[in-house]
Amino acid sequence: MQVPVTVIVTDPASKKYEIQIGIPPTSALLKKELKIEKGASKRKEAIAANASLEQIKKVAKMKLGSTMSYDLRAAVLEVLGTCVSMGINVDGKDPKEVQRLIKSGEIEI
Repeated sequence: MQVPVTVIVTDPASKKYEIQIGIPPTSALLKKELKIEKGASKRKEAIAANASLEQIKKVAKMKLGSTMSYDLRAAVLEVLGTCVSMGINVDGKDPKEVQRLIKSGEIEI
């Protein structure tokens, strides 16, 4: 799995450096969680996988520290956005529909 790595040179003279390993992209976490190689190439015509809401929450919890979200609900909405672009359904529904249900309060996170 690819992860972002940052090398920070703290003292060039003594060759001291610091390595920071980041959290993998949301798409990589989704592919690993759903055990798929890639998303759908034509997301409106094909479905790459069907995820459960619990799997989406699991990925959102992993990404919580590195996303723009302040809470789990917002992180889940972000992960659902990635599902839209990858052609991944959630509990047999379009991810946009699941986002709408969460925003309206019909699905509680």
